[in-house]
Order: sequence, then structure tokens, then C-alpha cells
Amino acid sequence: MNANLYARFVDRWTGVGDRPALIIDREETISFADLDRLAGQFASQLVARGVSPGDRVVVQVEKSVGAVALYLGCLRTGAIFIPLNTAYTTAEVDYFLRDADAALFVSAHGPEASGVAGVQLTTDAGEGLWADALAADPDPRIYQAADDDIAAILYTSGTTGRSKGAMLSHANLASNAETLRRLWGFGPDDVLIHALPIFHVHGLFIALNTVFLNATPTIFLDRFTPATVRQAMQRGSVLMGVPTFYTRLLADPDFGRDDAAAMRLFVSGSAPLLADTHHDFEERTGHAILERYGMTETGIIASNPLDGARMAGTVGFALPDTDVRIADSKGSEAPCGEIGMIELRGPNVFKGYWRNPEKTAEDMRDDGWFITGDLGTMADDGRISIAGRSKDLIISGGYNIYPKEIETVIDSVPGVGESAVIGIAHPDFGETVVAVVTGTDDVAAIEAAVSEKLARFKHPRHFAIVDELPRNAMGKVQKNLLRDQYRDVFAG
Repeated sequence: MNANLYARFVDRWTGVGDRPALIIDREETISFADLDRLAGQFASQLVARGVSPGDRVVVQVEKSVGAVALYLGCLRTGAIFIPLNTAYTTAEVDYFLRDADAALFVSAHGPEASGVAGVQLTTDAGEGLWADALAADPDPRIYQAADDDIAAILYTSGTTGRSKGAMLSHANLASNAETLRRLWGFGPDDVLIHALPIFHVHGLFIALNTVFLNATPTIFLDRFTPATVRQAMQRGSVLMGVPTFYTRLLADPDFGRDDAAAMRLFVSGSAPLLADTHHDFEERTGHAILERYGMTETGIIASNPLDGARMAGTVGFALPDTDVRIADSKGSEAPCGEIGMIELRGPNVFKGYWRNPEKTAEDMRDDGWFITGDLGTMADDGRISIAGRSKDLIISGGYNIYPKEIETVIDSVPGVGESAVIGIAHPDFGETVVAVVTGTDDVAAIEAAVSEKLARFKHPRHFAIVDELPRNAMGKVQKNLLRDQYRDVFAG
């Protein structure tokens, strides 16, 4: 049997080729047969550009049908797909290209996108890969993959500021998508509303892989706006989103039960959903949002139930094929209700960090349990609640942000003594970035440096200028005190 994830997709699409796969608007749809052909055409162009199985293809393009077809084409050829946030700067992209030892870089930004020697560049503009693919004959082959063959590498930030690539196999992606298809009750009449980016595990793997395995039509929106999603709800049945989606829908006074009348399921993830948002949404629409918990390295780990109580402030139960435990510092299971490290093992757990065996060994116990870095509790019935993060990770609008990377940029600005970057609760984004700075009050200079070197979603939304940072007896900055001090910056 071919373990290639794309082969699994094709099996599910057999006999339903005329069914809409991607609904762009009321006039334009891409059927599953169309999507299969496009994937074959992109595969042919990857081969023509010298891409071989196992080669890394780095992609930084806007959300489009072509971007989806390129992902599928990489699966078909056995290439390793590496999506990048479209907001990343040239300096950030150069690091990813060098670290991945990329064979091909597909960019929306043209020849100036990277100066890394030895990396072949193509654009997704009309004169580039998209036009060539449309003119090509589809490559009929599907690479014969093994379960552990790597399908994708997703870069996730590290506390040192250097990103690390999580290697996800065909089996990792297939197992998670198949489990979610069953767990969330996808049936023949479902239609997914897709307003997420597709450079992220949520929009690409959790959403698209799941519906592709169910041959489910997808209303494919280029971005989220309350108006477009409200309109899509008249034809859709499932929405996968981040908490920001729901806070912005609730901010629209006209949004209510009539909008959600045809909907079956609302799912939230990638950032903590505030209990107030959960309660307000249910009161306004009659629907309880299903919150789930996952990571780049694992896909979904736990989910509130489809049938049963969806409790605000919890992420539900471990997936049926995933073992989850709350562990102490030695890896022993903690008593029910006690805070400890969330650890798991299962078919969804990644194969390690790309060319980083030291970090892989650090996060993997000898008996196969993956140490998530998240703190949580487990109730007697197995329901999991997230208590916080052992590291300084900030999750803002569904994106992972590590303070060290931002601090390094701020500290390089002339006049800055030192900085401490923290995450503070935000009514729209769940959390957002606050920078506490000593040595200068020239915020404009700091903002200019941050804008030049970091993607916009990493930019601090508030700067606090202080004389000195609080420290403990060992000289370590006490970020907990800073979080307490500035916790109400965005209140109201």
C-alpha cells in the first residue's frame, strides 16, 4: 500500500470527481477532478525544475488555489513542503532557506526575495510556476511513500530566537486528519468555511487535510472578515477558526442566530479561547464553540466532544489514538488535578526537528513521550485544561511568537539598555506583545528596527519605558512581575 497522503486523498475522491472541492465564489468552483489535475500539473513542473523525492520546497505565497495545488504536487512527487508566513522578511526567509537546504523557493515577491546562493527561485506570478503548470500535462505518478517519509517541515520558533523545523511524516498527517474526520462527525453534506491562512498547521493540515480525506467541499475565502464569513454561513456547515474570528463576529451587533441557523459546528484553536467569548457566542447563536488543543509538532492533541458538554476553559479529551499524561519534572504521572507538563505519544507525534538531534532528544523522552512545554491539569474524567506555558511563548491570533527573537532586535537599537518582551491578554488576539525597554525613550527608532527585521505579527503593540527591569537574587528578569504590572494595558 502507498502511504503517500495524496494517494489517500485520491482514494476518497474516486467516484466524486464532479463534487466541488474549492468554492471560490458563486461563479467559480474547482472540482476534485480539477484539483487532481492541477496537482498533477504542478508535480510535472516540480520534476521539470529538478525536484526529487526528499528535496525541500520552500513556499512563501498568498493563499490561492495554486498554492493548494502546489502543496498537493509536492505530496505527489515525494518532495518535502515547507510553507512560510507571507509576512516574513527577507532576512527571516534567508535563514529558512539555508537551514532547510532548499532545492526550490517559490515566492510571490520576485527575484529579490532571497540572495541565498544555490537555491532555485520561481515566482507564483503569471509568468512563473502557475502559468507553466497550467500549460503542462499532468504527471500521473504518485510517489510510493513509506509511513515515516517526511511530507512537510513546519518551522516553529525557539526560545533562543532560532527557528527549528518540525518534520511531519505522511503517516503523522494522515492519522490526525482521519481521526478528526471521524471525531468531528464530517458527513456527505458538510461544507467547510475556510478563512484561515494556509502557511500554518491549522489552515493547511487540520482544515484542508481533514476535508480532503472526506471529499468535503470547502468555501475558500482569501481572508477572514465578519461580512464574508456571515455570508458563507448561509451555504456552509462547519467553521474552523482562531478565537479572533469569534470575537470579531461578536463585535458585529447584527450577528446572531439567523446567521448560524444552517451551521453544524464551530471549532476554535491555535490560541486560548476566553470563557467570556465561549459564553457570549453560545448566548448569541445557540452554538457552543468546540475548543481543541494542538501543536505544530503534533497536530491536534485533544478536543472537546462533538456530543457532550463543551466546557469553557478546557480543551477536552485526548484524541482516541493519542495517549496524554500530566507529568512531573522526572516524567512520572502527576495526580489528577495537579499542574504538570503535558506530554503525549501517538501516531500524530512528529519525527523530530530537522537537522537538530540535540533539540529532538531534549523534547523526546526515551520511552517515546513528547514533552510539549505546556503546563496543564487533567480531571478525573480525563478532561484537560491548559494552565500556562513553561516557556515564554506568546500565542497571538493563532501565531507562535517567542520573546527572545524580538528582544534581540530591540537590544541592537542604539541607546537601548535592555528589553523584556512579554505576552499580555488582549480582547481580540487572545494575547499580544508588550516590550518593556530601558535606556532610551526613542520608541520610533525601536519600531523602525522591528519593522525592518520582523514580521508584522511579532511587532509589540505597546512599549513601556522603565529605568530598570525587575530581577531576582540570581539576576534573572522576573517577567511574571512585568506581566502583573502591565496585565491591564489592553483592558477595555
